[in-house]
Amino acid sequence: MIKRHILCICLMLSLFSLTAFSLSVDEKKPLTVAESSDYASTSRYTDVMDFIKKLQEQSSFIKVETLCISTEGRKIPLLVLGDPVPSSPLELNYDNRAVIYFQANIHAGEVEGKEAALMLARDIALSEDPPYLDKLVVLLAPIFNADGNEKISPDNRRSQVGPKNGVGIRYNGQNLDLNRDGMKLESPEVLGLVQNVMLRWDPALLLDSHTHNGSYHEEVATYVWSLNPNGDNSLINYMSDRFMPGVNKILKDKYDILSIPHGDFMDVGDPEKGWRPLGPQPRYISNYIGLRNRLGILNENYPYADFKTRVHDCHKLFHSILEYCCANKDSILQLISDADKRTVERGLNLMEENIFATAYDVRPIKEKITVHGYEMEVVKSDRGYRRAKKTDKKKTYTMPFYADFYPKKSVPLPYGYLIPLPIPKVREKLLQHGITVEKLLKPTKLYIEKFLVQEIKSGEMAYQGHHLNTVKGEYVTEEKEFPAGTLFIGIAQPLANVATYLLEPESDDGLLVWNFFDRYIVPQWSRRVQEYPVYRLLKPVNLVKEIIQ
Repeated sequence: MIKRHILCICLMLSLFSLTAFSLSVDEKKPLTVAESSDYASTSRYTDVMDFIKKLQEQSSFIKVETLCISTEGRKIPLLVLGDPVPSSPLELNYDNRAVIYFQANIHAGEVEGKEAALMLARDIALSEDPPYLDKLVVLLAPIFNADGNEKISPDNRRSQVGPKNGVGIRYNGQNLDLNRDGMKLESPEVLGLVQNVMLRWDPALLLDSHTHNGSYHEEVATYVWSLNPNGDNSLINYMSDRFMPGVNKILKDKYDILSIPHGDFMDVGDPEKGWRPLGPQPRYISNYIGLRNRLGILNENYPYADFKTRVHDCHKLFHSILEYCCANKDSILQLISDADKRTVERGLNLMEENIFATAYDVRPIKEKITVHGYEMEVVKSDRGYRRAKKTDKKKTYTMPFYADFYPKKSVPLPYGYLIPLPIPKVREKLLQHGITVEKLLKPTKLYIEKFLVQEIKSGEMAYQGHHLNTVKGEYVTEEKEFPAGTLFIGIAQPLANVATYLLEPESDDGLLVWNFFDRYIVPQWSRRVQEYPVYRLLKPVNLVKEIIQ
């Protein structure tokens, strides 16, 4: 009897010790500011950095790099999670893990992704058997716009529901919208993204997390893929037809969360007319990554749900995407490898169907979508604009999703581009994107196509520090001599889509649009037609040249 009593006491002590150990482990796990404040507040920069340090103290699965130094002098952290953590991307040449990159807080008033990314880092780094890391290396930039984040005020983004103690502002320390900087690369944050993430780590997928202002519906987590038709369309089709439907299924089956493609009603007076996302221009980061032959996702969280629900659903979306990437890692890597190969081969074997779209139209994707919304009343604002007012009566809408952008106007792709004038900012911009640029080592006469600018209009209102240009003109073929030192940008390279978008005169988001060529094409010394100083070489020619480093 005494032995049995002693045995019971020992068992109780053992159970108590295990429980105490379990509690002590849980107590060590850091909480985000959102969690510790019961979702009344969001993290400041020092909170984020302290949280990351606590993870590093407890985990060997995480290291921290610097994505960039912000305008106001803050180090933007880039978390690298792996098992083992690669000391550099070169190590990944010898294993088959895929790199997946999530960034949040690009608009610092849109903070769900920031909190969700920190929670995701904790889920992975502090797990005894970390999920995903057998097949993936996960990169996280939870506070991409740190300067904007520090301007937290309850007066910012007052139309969204919480956090009650306020959020940051949209723009960075230069008063620039970072999600409009994908082509001009004028901010340290986006330049750091391209050089220290895309060129250094070459992620197979990029997710950019935001919060939307727009139509009313029940789904909290929304998304859309890269949309620009000048990218490899196999990537667009994969995201539309397989990837995101697969993620939706994980979200619903595992977490009981509904999600929908991101967009808004095209006509609030007739909601079932259609649903449409933002445009396809690569100034938007999730479209830009598509031009680089990688997968892109724009995550937009629903602003009218409470802050806790927004963070929760965003967090589970992140997990669902990583789960899908793990299950389909090999096919994703093969898909992007094939896209790179096709892009290079296209430049070597020019065919009539190889075009660059200078203008687009849009049509619905194959499948209609279902949005769990509300009946709405259409009212007029003080300025006479029509807007929707939500009622309390729920209504489900089934409608076409207008997200298939296709060429409405196009030009044939050339063999390459020639820039004979010394334009340092253009050369610098091409190299910053990682585009291969060469220079001629001897003068050469070539048959080329030039663009004569017949009309140029600059926007009256400044936009991101620029007055955006639109041009009209005509192409003329002639023989022209190019001096030694002329830049040559061939399109038989993986980043040909980015190069073409930057250099085509009628591109809707190229360097001409962003004023990089203004002094050469705006009439100053005469009234004659101006010649765009980038020339199209239409056919392969042997050139004496070398790569610019």
